[in-house]
Amino acid sequence: MRRVPLEAWSGFAMLAVCVAIGVFVVSSPAGLRVPTAAWVLLFTMTIAAVLTTALVEDSRPSLQRATYAAAVVLGWCVLLTAPEAEPLAILLVVIAAFGSSVLPLRAVLGVALVNTAVIGAAWSDRMDDPSSWAFVVGMYLLIHVSAVLSVTAILQEQRMRRELAEAHVELQAAGVLLEESARTAERLRISRDLHDLIGHQLTVLTLELEAARHREGDRAREHVEQAGRVARDLLADVRSTVEALRTDPREGLAASLVRIGADAPGLDVAVEVADGVRPDEEQAEALVRAVKEIVTNTLRHADARELWIDLVLDRGTIRLTAADDGRGAADPRPGNGLTGMRERFEALGGGAAFDGDDGFRVSAWTPVR
Repeated sequence: MRRVPLEAWSGFAMLAVCVAIGVFVVSSPAGLRVPTAAWVLLFTMTIAAVLTTALVEDSRPSLQRATYAAAVVLGWCVLLTAPEAEPLAILLVVIAAFGSSVLPLRAVLGVALVNTAVIGAAWSDRMDDPSSWAFVVGMYLLIHVSAVLSVTAILQEQRMRRELAEAHVELQAAGVLLEESARTAERLRISRDLHDLIGHQLTVLTLELEAARHREGDRAREHVEQAGRVARDLLADVRSTVEALRTDPREGLAASLVRIGADAPGLDVAVEVADGVRPDEEQAEALVRAVKEIVTNTLRHADARELWIDLVLDRGTIRLTAADDGRGAADPRPGNGLTGMRERFEALGGGAAFDGDDGFRVSAWTPVR
């Protein structure tokens, strides 16, 4: 079951309060300036516009702004057609607060100011004392501003936490790639040392054996003994080098991939690397970058609790599969990150595919080299 964020529950609770106020107004419709059915339709459209604004994906900002503008205007109409229902002013406060996730702060404060003016206009005929009217309107202005600033602060904190989590994943991936580069450089250094050391010792061994072949008796034996010592030193050097290079690529890759998703806030990342997976350097880099992109996208868009990443060997193909329990996407449109992942695997002779029907799934593959 997908996790519902705490801020979503808070928004639903505020909408529930607004609906309860609407029910209260309908139960005593004496102060309505339009027919009850028309007011109920107007109120329902307002709640629907607010819900649509909250549920529309962030990738469609124009639709969000349009539905929010409709919610604001409909909210004014709801209040102006029922001016005697004072609790309806809370509806305008809620609408203004919702705008913090859609519009810049300056624009939302402008909405709060206009909402307050609408409240003042709706109640101007009901209050004979100008000072009381000014006090009430001023209080609602402060309530609007405090609600907008509070929601904006919460959203900014969430954004900073998300950016920090993404930076953490980027840093872990960069560390893994740096370590892999260091290991590659170390292997190159050892190979050069092997060439220089073993080449020199083999040359000495060949010369000693050649000298022994042209001599007899004790003099030949001396060259044979020297050749034996060189051979033993050569064997020791080879064993030492092999010991230094003896690592399990699968275990190293698994540990590296686990590190990328480790400590991701609010996301449990499980990584499994099957036996027999032996990518080369280019493939390992592509896999590391793919996992980094998958974890980052999950943190940024999926609203998921768990992410599963499997790396298997499938009929001569190294296949990476990732799936989360988030909200998915009915029509996934790969951005720069996913497009770059696909291009990277295609350059290795493989490819990548994406599916958002049930959570979000990524499949990438490359042939074994």
